[in-house]
Amino acid sequence: MAGAVERPLRADAQRNRDKILAAAVRVFSEEGLDAHFERIAKEAGVGSGTLYRNFPTREALIEAAYRNEVARLCDAVPDLLAALPPGEALRAWTRRFIDYATAKFGMADALRAVVASGTNPYAGSRDMIQAALSSLMEAGTAAGEIRSDIRPTDMFAALAGIALTSAQPEQREQAERLLDLTLDGLRPAARRTTTGAAGRAGEN
Repeated sequence: MAGAVERPLRADAQRNRDKILAAAVRVFSEEGLDAHFERIAKEAGVGSGTLYRNFPTREALIEAAYRNEVARLCDAVPDLLAALPPGEALRAWTRRFIDYATAKFGMADALRAVVASGTNPYAGSRDMIQAALSSLMEAGTAAGEIRSDIRPTDMFAALAGIALTSAQPEQREQAERLLDLTLDGLRPAARRTTTGAAGRAGEN
């Protein structure tokens, strides 16, 4: 007999699930493995029973919360490209990447506990993020806003380096400056020269 097809959640149930996952990220980031389900439920504005029905174990909740952060980051790409020029879409997405990295590092202890239990919460996440970044960079290259000699893997490595050194909440200003520096280096030479000349003219 074939396995049952998982039915999509009702709209209200999906909203509750989304609120639980967002609250879990905040609470696990603040309290680590000592976080209580009751506080997460309260933060999410749901009953403890609703939380346990969705996530019967701590490990299931931690993994789902992390995977939801990855999905939110990657799912933002089509909307950004629809609303903004490719270069601006990439700029906006890099800020979301730092938000994701901040959440990931905040949950580091909790995620390590999931790994220790025999589950890999990171499975597939790198490929998903790399694919999202590739879509943004391909659009930027096609529009002439991004250099064609920079690979998405190069940009991913740069973002990972910024996240590694500057993803703590108190380091956000530094992260923003490093992102701007990196994105400036992606522009074709003619665009960088024009931008720089315009900036200097405005200073005189």
